[in-house]
Amino acid sequence: MNQVVFPPKPLIQLGSAPLLTQPAAKRLSPSSPAMSVLTDFSQVTPQSIGADTPIDEAHLKMRHGGVRLLFVMDSQAHCIGVITSKEVIGSRRINLAMQKRDLSREEVRAEMIMTPWHKLSAMPIAQLKSLTIEDLVLSMETLTDQHLLITEQNAHQALSIRGLISASDIQNAVGVEINPVPMAKSFAEICQVITGHDL
Repeated sequence: MNQVVFPPKPLIQLGSAPLLTQPAAKRLSPSSPAMSVLTDFSQVTPQSIGADTPIDEAHLKMRHGGVRLLFVMDSQAHCIGVITSKEVIGSRRINLAMQKRDLSREEVRAEMIMTPWHKLSAMPIAQLKSLTIEDLVLSMETLTDQHLLITEQNAHQALSIRGLISASDIQNAVGVEINPVPMAKSFAEICQVITGHDL
């Protein structure tokens, strides 16, 4: 059987500087499902570092990855805490670690300034699935953190972090039309934004 061979089509040359297609901004309302603001780690790879990572290296990883939070992992791949941009840019925790251990800044490691796992705020994914964005924010109104961890039991019944919700992601998705509003730094602040404005 003879196969028909088509000649290759020539590539085009650009006649002018082109635009760049980008995904449409997510337009949500307070009544949208809370799941719609979840950064789901079954779809997106979480950013993590080893516990002994120098803080300046952690800061660089955040900048290159475009994230404000890194998971701190031990040698058994357990999440032992998180480190945020606030901690690596700010000086309070770094100075405390330096003074307490008599170290230079270059010797300070992620585990020395991280928020340990037992101090993190979390919500089971089953609970999140039943909430709207407004329900979620109202239930978090006293939370001064910028991030909320979402957990689930994995196939072996071990607790795992399924995803993450950030206050800034909620404001970007819901509060775009309420300018000029300063960017919320915590769930408590985003609660004021949502309840204090007619969306």
